Amino acid sequence: MTSTLTFDYIIVGAGSAGAVLANRLTESGKHSVLVLEAGGSDLTPYVQLPLGYGKVYYDEKVNWKYLTEPVAQLNNRPSYWPRGKVFGGSSSINAMVYVRGHERDYAEWESVAPGWSWENVEPVFKKMESWRGASDERRGESGPLSVTDIRDMAHPLCDNYFEAAKQIQIPRNDDYNAGDMDGAALYQITTDKGLRASTARAYLRPALKRKNLTVHKKALAHRILLEGDKAIGIEYAHQGVTKTAHARAEVILSAGAVNSPQLMQLSGLGPQAILANVGIQPKVDLPAVGQHMSDHLGADIVCRTNVPTLNQALGPWHGKLRAALQFVFGRKGPLTLSLNQAGGFIRTDSNLEGPDLQLYFSPVSYTRAPPGTRPLISPDPFPGFLIGYNPCKPTSQGTVSVRSSDPNDAPLIQPNYLDTEHDRELMLKGMRLMRQFTAAAAFQSVVEEEVYPGLSVETDEQLNEFIRDNAWTVFHPCCTCRMGQDEKTSVVNEKLQVHGVRNLRIADASVFATIPTGNTNAPAIMVGEKASDLILSDAK
Repeated sequence: MTSTLTFDYIIVGAGSAGAVLANRLTESGKHSVLVLEAGGSDLTPYVQLPLGYGKVYYDEKVNWKYLTEPVAQLNNRPSYWPRGKVFGGSSSINAMVYVRGHERDYAEWESVAPGWSWENVEPVFKKMESWRGASDERRGESGPLSVTDIRDMAHPLCDNYFEAAKQIQIPRNDDYNAGDMDGAALYQITTDKGLRASTARAYLRPALKRKNLTVHKKALAHRILLEGDKAIGIEYAHQGVTKTAHARAEVILSAGAVNSPQLMQLSGLGPQAILANVGIQPKVDLPAVGQHMSDHLGADIVCRTNVPTLNQALGPWHGKLRAALQFVFGRKGPLTLSLNQAGGFIRTDSNLEGPDLQLYFSPVSYTRAPPGTRPLISPDPFPGFLIGYNPCKPTSQGTVSVRSSDPNDAPLIQPNYLDTEHDRELMLKGMRLMRQFTAAAAFQSVVEEEVYPGLSVETDEQLNEFIRDNAWTVFHPCCTCRMGQDEKTSVVNEKLQVHGVRNLRIADASVFATIPTGNTNAPAIMVGEKASDLILSDAK
């Protein structure tokens, strides 16, 4: 043990929300802040390069590389979960798609946690955004987070996608983050002048210049230090020794939907039966810690085309060279974008309150391999595209629980994908919709064949089996320490304070009351912003 350090606030995790907190809590200069990050710096080429996320997909230097338990409804396949272990967290290794969510998402949050309605959170989204697109009063233009409109950069095949959508009665939506979400759209991405705009770049790096911010990287939190029912600090491993840090004001967990519940349970805060089973002394019975996990599950179709796609730009050496030169000399080209260029949101039933399927169109195709079998997602050798989907509001719920009392042991993750009839039916509807897309005239003019699942897979039974064999996480786990008033079914209140524990808050995707409609990174950053406001308000 080394001597104990003391700060006003201790933040565990410098990720999507933690980096925001580090910036906002040190902004006034009044408060001293320690950030503990299990990973290291984000200043590596493949993190900064937008399309570099194919390289970091299996990179243990910046990635926790979690593997779930086998999932019954996925024919007992485990699911590979890349999670950011680096400054910026998953905002440094994700596909950068920026989606605020639907108003009904925040109505659901508000119903259990007052103060989280759309009217409450929309100003927070505007505060954090620097929108690089057509001026709109509904979008923020001077925030720290750059959000880019890609309409002048998208691949020409996106035009075929939009025409196909029109032919099957799906209208185009020019900005799904302003007003109505419904329709086919180009995805907005968190990039800035051709580089990734993670929260490390947007929030943490400006704050690192401040004397009242201390960041310990490669620092693994072991447990929350408690004095009765009060959180007083963190025990953590750093530079080969075990250290302790005390917080005068609060301890804030921003370690994400996997690591925040894991740290809670390692500290004796969680379901008593789970803790007792691995020899952890229960301190506060919080049955919902690690429960109610939600995630988006996706499936897709790959088609071979008779026209060039990004496969030709990113596969052969001459294509890679051209893309590299475009990036180096102009910060342009495919390396500055996400593979998910188009998509959108639709309702399979007009009576629904909001979209129930999210769509994805990538002008590139690739085959996903088991983790560790190759270093990156490689384009197929033929010209092709990928078109896919995921249900927006799955009803299946999973769990995250400690495997042992050792903080170095990865937790047990059981997503329970497709556990409900609602989710299974919607996945089948999604596959049928993908077939409608590829059968539209706009795609038939460029499609040579459906590579997989292939047109021989046609019946409901065959399509369901294809889904069970091939469905994949869309990397949006959340809700494992969810907000609410009931201490039996939630972990934090509307101010993100942990039930039954003083001076302890959680601020990351784990506190989502329900899973949002769309990608979860923007709501996670918003939670960091709103948590900062709540904490600073209480500090006055």
